[in-house]
Amino acid sequence: MKIAGETVLLTGATGGIGRVLARRLAAAGARLILTGRDADALRELAVPLGARWVPADLADARQVAELADACAGTRILVANAALPASGDLLEYTPEQIERALTVNLGSVALLTRLLAPAMTEAGSGHLAFVGSMSGKAATPLSSLYTASKFGLRGFAHALRIDLRPAGVGVSLIQPGFVGEAGMFARTGAPLPRGARPVTPEQVARAVITAVERERAEINIAPLGLRLKCALAVQFPAAAARLGRRTAPDDGGRLVVEAQRALR
Repeated sequence: MKIAGETVLLTGATGGIGRVLARRLAAAGARLILTGRDADALRELAVPLGARWVPADLADARQVAELADACAGTRILVANAALPASGDLLEYTPEQIERALTVNLGSVALLTRLLAPAMTEAGSGHLAFVGSMSGKAATPLSSLYTASKFGLRGFAHALRIDLRPAGVGVSLIQPGFVGEAGMFARTGAPLPRGARPVTPEQVARAVITAVERERAEINIAPLGLRLKCALAVQFPAAAARLGRRTAPDDGGRLVVEAQRALR
């Protein structure tokens, strides 16, 4: 599906990856609508791009419904918003658990439910979900985040089967560790030993490709990480054993502490 001339709603627009996505979508000719919680940051990003902005907290179902109403006519949804949701589950309050799962997964399903009927009626549209390689492999101190991304992957692929006859595409874009910008980069923690980052620009290009070429899933990560994740999908216990043999480092704990205030 061509992006030029289409109304595109981008969630999580003011994050590091979101800003790059917004610029790439605008350059591709989208009639862009940006959303996020910070109205001032949205305005600052949107005005130079000639985009609309609609502030919304995706943890609030009422605000999600109002967002969908304000963005009627959307033909392409790029669902990029997410909370890091890192750390030990036992440290989370029930409210924090609900917020993480709602923002990362529930809001995507709800926004899709509200926007997709107009797409199916028109016989065209595309839903692009920005997930994570954590949707394929479990890692320590990430049970909530991993749960949301495993769920997003299943949702995307099942929804693609359901909506394909109506002419609506569904894509999943899964980055590995993203450097330069984004939730991991903001922590300042070192990458795990042997890991190599991808760039926000690579993620943005993958989103454009996914929409325009109707791709089901694009994994953006070095070959080694993609192979490890493929192993984890088929043999999770074996992948966990291999992970335990790797010398531990403090990066994971640094990430958790840096992201604690975002729960």
